[in-house]
Amino acid sequence: GQGAPPTPFLSLSLSLTMFEARMTEGGMLKKITEAMKDLVTEANFDCSTTGVSVQAMDSSHVSLVALLLRADGFDHFRCDRNVSLGINLGSMGKVLKCCNNDDIVTLKSDENGDAMTFMFENQNADRISDFELKLMDIDSEHLGIPDTDYKCTVQMPSAEFQRICRDLAILGDTVTISVTKEGVKFSVSGEMGSGNMTIKPNETVDTKDEDRVKVEMEEPVCLNFALRYLNFFTKATSLSDTVILSLSADVPLVVEYRINELGHIRYYLAPKIEDEQQ
Repeated sequence: GQGAPPTPFLSLSLSLTMFEARMTEGGMLKKITEAMKDLVTEANFDCSTTGVSVQAMDSSHVSLVALLLRADGFDHFRCDRNVSLGINLGSMGKVLKCCNNDDIVTLKSDENGDAMTFMFENQNADRISDFELKLMDIDSEHLGIPDTDYKCTVQMPSAEFQRICRDLAILGDTVTISVTKEGVKFSVSGEMGSGNMTIKPNETVDTKDEDRVKVEMEEPVCLNFALRYLNFFTKATSLSDTVILSLSADVPLVVEYRINELGHIRYYLAPKIEDEQQ
């Protein structure tokens, strides 16, 4: 008896792909990578039928980044089984430098593959480049992020939050964020002096969405945070016009940027505990 006829090459290669996702705006993936790569060097991209998620701590274990990209936000998405793809974000950033903002990006990984393939095509489909990035084995520490009922949420323009964190870092390395019904106050005091910036709620009919400042508060909160980390988080500013801060006493601050139609990126930062001596 003869053996089975050889499988046509094409069908073989198609059946091996177990993860494939396409987005029409390469610029979005570039921004997402930029928003994480200075804080986290390598991370597992957990892919499932519902989408892609990343949870990773920075090297000093002070902050955590959680990314969610929903499957239905992609132009095409398929994932045959749950898989964790370990990726060096610095390398991914370098590969994405070869991608134009309006390129169509396809991400692929094969069943037993040890690489993620990035394919970039321009809108006319007359220029296509593809790169393979070797996957890494990364210990995944799945941190159950507790569902916290936050006492305060502040919604404000993301560019404004970025500017405050950048400007206050000149004066000192710790910012005190206090939320009252009057608004949210960012204060810093260092060797050369101190400064405060207060943002007041401005919900009127005329306020454009991206300029809106909205404070929801059950009880006032006053907490200290390391500006160094907040200035890492604000690298996500270009992903959203608005940033949402969620605070409660003694639990990590959440800094959230919603990514239109696709998902969100959230950063968690534990408050600094006051030293007894002060």
